[in-house]
Amino acid sequence: YHKGIQDAKKRTLRMIGDPATRYREDPVRIIRAVRFAAKLSPLGFTLDAKTAAPLVQSQALLADVPQSRMFDEMLKLLQTGHALATIEQLKKLGMATGIYPLLDVVVERADTPFVNAALADTDRRVGEGKPVAPSFLLATVLWADVRDGWARRQERQPPFPALQDAIDDVFDKRIGDVSGRGKLAADMREIWVMQPRFEKRTGGAPWGLVDQARFRAAFDFMRLRADIGEVDEALAEWWQEFSTADDIRREDLLEQVREEQKNRPRKAPAPRKPTRAEVPEGGEGQAAAPAGEEEVRAEGETPANPAKKRRRRRKPNAARQASDGAGGAAPGTDA
Repeated sequence: YHKGIQDAKKRTLRMIGDPATRYREDPVRIIRAVRFAAKLSPLGFTLDAKTAAPLVQSQALLADVPQSRMFDEMLKLLQTGHALATIEQLKKLGMATGIYPLLDVVVERADTPFVNAALADTDRRVGEGKPVAPSFLLATVLWADVRDGWARRQERQPPFPALQDAIDDVFDKRIGDVSGRGKLAADMREIWVMQPRFEKRTGGAPWGLVDQARFRAAFDFMRLRADIGEVDEALAEWWQEFSTADDIRREDLLEQVREEQKNRPRKAPAPRKPTRAEVPEGGEGQAAAPAGEEEVRAEGETPANPAKKRRRRRKPNAARQASDGAGGAAPGTDA
């Protein structure tokens, strides 16, 4: 009745009825139109001109949709195997911003190597029938905010509290209360908090880390960081082998790390700056002689063999005057 077979042959996606009216009835249809266009674009399908025309103007209707529903629709755009195609479609339709604040961040950062690699990996896993977790993808999208906030806070806080506070700031700013304090946020936090722990490869730390429930997600996250040069590739390779090795091989890997640390040249300690009490008023060179004292060099003294310094005391003023007046008489006698 709606010429669907003819549209399928023409590779055309058309809204049944008046598109603007349908969008007003349920604004979420705006997002679905984008999703279907992205999903079927590899087959050559395109949106009908009348269906696409009201999309941008109708975006304002999405403000009345509950945030929880918008969050779920955003995940459908990104986790149905066509994330990169969806972002391309949003840009093509002029809808790169304005649908949902967190989706705006995804589209903005989709061209960065780290986020682009995560989106491509999500599409691949869906295509292979493997499970995907929204916590992993969103952790990659918001990692730049966490990393930069963490670096700033470490100027005045210890590393771990600084990381926790940076994560809280990102949740408040980017996610809010929609799924931001439940399991999704807990999984994202674990992925981020484990990142500095990959640097610790001594003692029992590696054994405890690989036993964590979210280790694989955190490792895959670190693996992506290594792919873009944010983490040493050798570190990712070491953890890859350690996580799959038996106990004997793990001990060998830990021994290799200990040997590397022994052979690593130590940094020379920085020269100690003198305190204010150690620096004389006259500068950093030789100290000036105290007032009222003279330095006398003995005969035969050389710079290599300095003589001891002696002080020549000045006579008190009263005694000197008495001596001068008495013609050299001893102090305290009458002239």
